[in-house]
Amino acid sequence: MALSFDPTSLAKYGRLALVARGLVEGFLNGIHKSPFKGSSVEFAEHRQYYPGDEIRHIDWRAVAKTDRYYVKEFEEETNLRASLVVDASGSMGYAGAHPSKFTFAQHVAASLAYLMLHQRDAVGLALHDTQLRRLIRPRATSKHLLLILQALEAARPGGETALAPLWHQIAEQLPARSLVILLSDGFGDVPGLVKALQHFRHRRHEVIFLHLLAPEELTFPFTKLTQFRNLERAGHRLLVDPRRLRAEYLANFERFRATLRDACSKTQTDYHLIRTDEPVERALGVYLARRGRGR
Repeated sequence: MALSFDPTSLAKYGRLALVARGLVEGFLNGIHKSPFKGSSVEFAEHRQYYPGDEIRHIDWRAVAKTDRYYVKEFEEETNLRASLVVDASGSMGYAGAHPSKFTFAQHVAASLAYLMLHQRDAVGLALHDTQLRRLIRPRATSKHLLLILQALEAARPGGETALAPLWHQIAEQLPARSLVILLSDGFGDVPGLVKALQHFRHRRHEVIFLHLLAPEELTFPFTKLTQFRNLERAGHRLLVDPRRLRAEYLANFERFRATLRDACSKTQTDYHLIRTDEPVERALGVYLARRGRGR
């Protein structure tokens, strides 16, 4: 099932579909073609027959019962089943001088979904803010990709959230022994996140944590009197002199990141810092490296 969407057709499904296609095809043109192939196919579902469909796929029993033409759609059996868990809480709306963390997460998730299906892997999506907003279970059909892209494009970041309870909920609902890719800034109670990561591992999931951060969060480059706005609590603002806070902020932020990174190490979670001023393609390389190890 190599994806071969026509750009005109993709345009019907929004800008994100075209972005994902361009990013992935550009990325694949820059590396050797992957040797990964699917091993066999299985029946997935019926859909209405359209001119141009192969006649051999028509389900004649369905025709006899309904007097309508339906074809059988097949999906490839794969050795890898993956779910993208995308954080859409308010803090992901921070942009700075680059696209917001959530916009970046949308592009990464869309590109990974496109690449996974290009590689004949099954992919699903869990999208959450203050609640689990959408859960799309992994499948390996081109039509499924469009469902994921539409869900991503319709989402907007907002609200205060506690990551750990949502990740516990998602861990229970995903098919066992999946590859789980978490896309989040990780802003939450770290001990709680550790338990959530342990829950994923207890369910025998392999986990990649893509820690999405804006460069301003890592370097705190502000020098003038600045008003900071809480993106998860409406109306909560704070006017500060960043020069007086810079050293303390950087020490606290690095402590937070180191603690989260160590927690990932202890739970055998692959941790990768991804900055929003870096190419999306870096996340695609992380996925392909992990997929290669898992074969």
